[in-house]
Amino acid sequence: MCVDYTNLNKVCPKYPYAHPNIDHLVENSSEYQYLSFMDAYSGYNQIHIYLPDQDKTIFITPKAAYCYTIMPFGLKNARATYHRMMNNAFGDRIAKYMKVYVDDMIAKSLSTKDHVSILEAIFRRLHTFNMCLNPEKCTFGVEAGKFLGFLLTCRGIEANPTKCLAVVDM
Repeated sequence: MCVDYTNLNKVCPKYPYAHPNIDHLVENSSEYQYLSFMDAYSGYNQIHIYLPDQDKTIFITPKAAYCYTIMPFGLKNARATYHRMMNNAFGDRIAKYMKVYVDDMIAKSLSTKDHVSILEAIFRRLHTFNMCLNPEKCTFGVEAGKFLGFLLTCRGIEANPTKCLAVVDM
């Protein structure tokens, strides 16, 4: 189901929350021996809407009127709100051993022992904030993988073969 929130978005002030620079995230995530790529399951839908604001998301069907209790897609400030929540959940860890861009996360380390303890800390924090990961989009303890469309390895950033294929096919 899709609800048009154009009118609500017009009257809501834009929440000025800074998003990280993708190039900076990617550059600071390469050249690590072990990487884990995680994706939050239906990210926006894990944020509860403040109870007094739930009536602003009301929609009407032929049988009844409903409102969202969790954040739906289409709200102007959904991305900023979600990113703020991720920064609140992982703030101290983001600078040390992980990077977050909206619902995509990467954990990085130079040793197996460190990587296991880093993942344990991340999983505890996910549990504390009652957040779920999408297991189909997660990869743990690998030497290379894709993050935000870039191929990260222990050697650095490398050409993504799937992106190069389009040029080769031309």
